[in-house]
Amino acid sequence: MSETFWGPDFDALHETDPELAEVLLSELHRLRDGLQLIASENLTSPAVLAAMGSTLSNKYAEGYPGHRYYGGCGPADRAEELAVSRAKDLFGADHVNVQPHSGASAIMAAYAALVQPGDPVLAMDLPLGGHLTHGSKVNFSGKWFNPIGYGLHRDTELIDYDEVRDLARVHRPRMIICGATAYPRNIDFRVFREIADEVGAYLMVDAAHFIGLVAGRAIPSPVPHADVVCATTHKVLRGPRGGMILCREGLAARIDKAVFPFTQGGPLMHAVAAKAVAFREAQMPEFQGYVRQVVRNAQALAAGLDTEGARCVTGGTDTHLAVADLTALGVTGRDAEERCDLARITLNKNAIPYDTQKPTVASGIRIGTACITTQGMEEGTSRQIAGLIGRAVRSDPGTAAGLAALHEVADEVTALVQRFPAYARPAPAL
Repeated sequence: MSETFWGPDFDALHETDPELAEVLLSELHRLRDGLQLIASENLTSPAVLAAMGSTLSNKYAEGYPGHRYYGGCGPADRAEELAVSRAKDLFGADHVNVQPHSGASAIMAAYAALVQPGDPVLAMDLPLGGHLTHGSKVNFSGKWFNPIGYGLHRDTELIDYDEVRDLARVHRPRMIICGATAYPRNIDFRVFREIADEVGAYLMVDAAHFIGLVAGRAIPSPVPHADVVCATTHKVLRGPRGGMILCREGLAARIDKAVFPFTQGGPLMHAVAAKAVAFREAQMPEFQGYVRQVVRNAQALAAGLDTEGARCVTGGTDTHLAVADLTALGVTGRDAEERCDLARITLNKNAIPYDTQKPTVASGIRIGTACITTQGMEEGTSRQIAGLIGRAVRSDPGTAAGLAALHEVADEVTALVQRFPAYARPAPAL
């Protein structure tokens, strides 16, 4: 059983497919050798990995517990019942569906349950921090529905709630979405609820990024205010890659039918089991301490980036992520991402509000602190990381001096992460 950290039988994998085994170990070494600052990533526990690699991967379980299409679903039913029960307790939700394969799958099901093709939907503009599923023209949400985008105050870069209300009154959306992928501040769900009630709209909260912060009681919960909350189970929540939907009891049947059979077939039962594990871990008192440290680290990192000349959007963060504007440094987000990669710092380019650069170039970077906090790092280390990012961003790999500087930062990163190893247990030898 101890080998489940690497998989049910890593030696068998190596014997059967040494090439793929090498790929898996390469990913482990990548995690261990550098800083992981992608805001949408985290390091799951060995228990979550064990559930993901379990025999539930073999089981077809179309339907819901007690009402499956296939036989032999007793253990699958129990796994899903545990996941649902734990999620309801964790978030105080009337109803939870844990079957969505991803956050986008969960959001698609919410659209299917609440609105009809062509209906107006009000959500944050993608360039300002929204998500593809909030109305992008290349996504189903923009092709099948009528998206209306709300924005941010240009001076504060905070949500313009007055604009949200004005747009809602003019367009009378059938659904209002709040939530974002690159917005570092808390959202006033109460105000969104008031606006939705005024115009007779459903309120859907996309909590993919911050649901883990809600679980750890570090930020206010959207559950009391929303009709539907869609979320992922990875990111700060530290579970397997996947999605879930929380909703009011009166919408339960519609949500369940929108997931299965409307948008999905058989659920990934190994992922559902791993979600149950993650929910149990999030119920532990130490998880609240972890989440609060995630926020403190993000705030320390954001303050450090400001000192390095990378202005933080909105002036800081209330959450696990920050967006830094590199305009004053004369560096694009794309260049910064590439330079940091050479320094073994993994982060992503990101548009800043009202960016003049195209999205593939961008004027900023987005950083998150879930992974480094899982590894045990605290505020002092976060400030040190800000300095490393600043040095990397300012180093041009096209020059000999710049390349040497990046190699120096990479060496310091290696020394740092050796003090806080990802998955500390030794890897198997190949």
